[in-house]
Amino acid sequence: MPDFEVGRHLYRFPGGLRLRHHKQIACRDPLTRPELPRALYLPLKQHQGPVGEVLVEPGAQVRKGQPLSRATSDREVPVHAPTSGTVAMIRRWPVSWPPGSEADCLVLEPDGEEDWCKRMPLADWRRAEPEALIEHVRAAGLAGLGGAMFPTAAKLRGDWKRVHTLILNGSECEPYISCDEMLMRERPAAIVEGGLILARALGAERVVIAIEDQMGAVSQSLGMALAAHDPEDRCQVVAVTTIYPEGGEKQLIQVLTGAEVPHDGLPQDLGVVCLNVATAAAARDAVIDGTPLIERIVTISGPGIEHPRNLIALLGTPVHELLQAAGGVQGDIDRLVLGGPMSGLPLASDRIPVTKGSNCILVLRRQDVEREQPVMPCINCGECVRVCPASLLPQELYKYIEAGNYEQAESLNLYDCIECGCCAHVCPSHIPLVDWYRHGKGVLRERGIEDARAQNARQRFEAREKRITEEKEQRRRKREQRERKLKSGGEARSEVQAAIERARAKSGRQNRPGKTGASDEGGEQ
Repeated sequence: MPDFEVGRHLYRFPGGLRLRHHKQIACRDPLTRPELPRALYLPLKQHQGPVGEVLVEPGAQVRKGQPLSRATSDREVPVHAPTSGTVAMIRRWPVSWPPGSEADCLVLEPDGEEDWCKRMPLADWRRAEPEALIEHVRAAGLAGLGGAMFPTAAKLRGDWKRVHTLILNGSECEPYISCDEMLMRERPAAIVEGGLILARALGAERVVIAIEDQMGAVSQSLGMALAAHDPEDRCQVVAVTTIYPEGGEKQLIQVLTGAEVPHDGLPQDLGVVCLNVATAAAARDAVIDGTPLIERIVTISGPGIEHPRNLIALLGTPVHELLQAAGGVQGDIDRLVLGGPMSGLPLASDRIPVTKGSNCILVLRRQDVEREQPVMPCINCGECVRVCPASLLPQELYKYIEAGNYEQAESLNLYDCIECGCCAHVCPSHIPLVDWYRHGKGVLRERGIEDARAQNARQRFEAREKRITEEKEQRRRKREQRERKLKSGGEARSEVQAAIERARAKSGRQNRPGKTGASDEGGEQ
């Protein structure tokens, strides 16, 4: 048992910011579904890890929920048809990551029939073995819906010590994003039941649902859902202080337990696992209804959207379809951002489709993104250090990266940076610090790739040189062996002499006078 009880006391993580949330503007309307798009663009990779085997060819007729790819390991996540229709083609199409890139996508043209394939729910999940639950979750294509898209099955099944607590993260601490809040308002029972299913798969003893202390409506809805369950299920709701970036996995765990996830470790090292509340609801749908992950809630918000709201979007829906469903854009639009204003990722195109990690589309006008002040030199004020939730030295990282000393930045734990944007937000010199950290990580990753290539080339060269040396050595040994036989006389000389005598005898027989063929001898008789 741990020396702490999750959620009994609340603690603090280093740094952080109190920000205006701007969430309610998208929570005024209930969840709605936009019209069925003319085409869905389904990236084959919507998760961290390798792509599975594609099961369909262009021209195939598919039914809603039908698997379009197959996973052969926990690191692979299958893709399912969000609706019935025809697979028109597999083609390159713009995607959100890496920025400005394209990836292989299945293009599905809906037929409007919504014809479901046969679904396979589990009869009684409370009696099911954990392995059966995990396999069901994997087959349903679950990946983390909080944005990281880590394969859920890989998180549930691993070689670590006993997990005692499952934390469901409902702390949406970044401004504008409210998809999880709307889910907890409208489907609280699904979150509770999904959390209990995941806890059984993990062997965890308790479930803690973490929400922000400003979510009054959510607290009420989850409280009613918990009241319908047996107290022995050991599921509770804990309200945490609303401070950014408390929704980060490591920060939330530290708030709830007082323990810090090891620098090179995992939450499982503390006996806890953290999953998003939307992942829990999707697990419930997969196990109880047999429904794979084919849709998710997406917040459409920001100063540049006419009618901010939360939409239930089919995976593969292009962003421009969701913008239209939210009333269209208004003003001089400068940027679309996937995620929130602090750590979101700018989108290169409104053709980019919704994936399993698409939680929010933020629409920003030109005046929202224009820089008010020019970038100035760092003045070593230390404000970035004060707000850093990872306890790093942001100004030192920046200086080393700017100078091209990437190895030194790595030694200062650059990879521990969660890119939350707190440092850049408070910087009086308006330095885009997070952009520099992303650049530094990219260079180090590229160098790692180049180092791996060089290592492989070196290994191939050394193997070739070894093979050539061994072949030369074999030839040398054979030559020395022959020379030793010739020099030693005895048997070697006898063999040579015998060969010479045989050759002479043969030559003598061929040159002997009066020698004729066999037919002539017969005639003389």
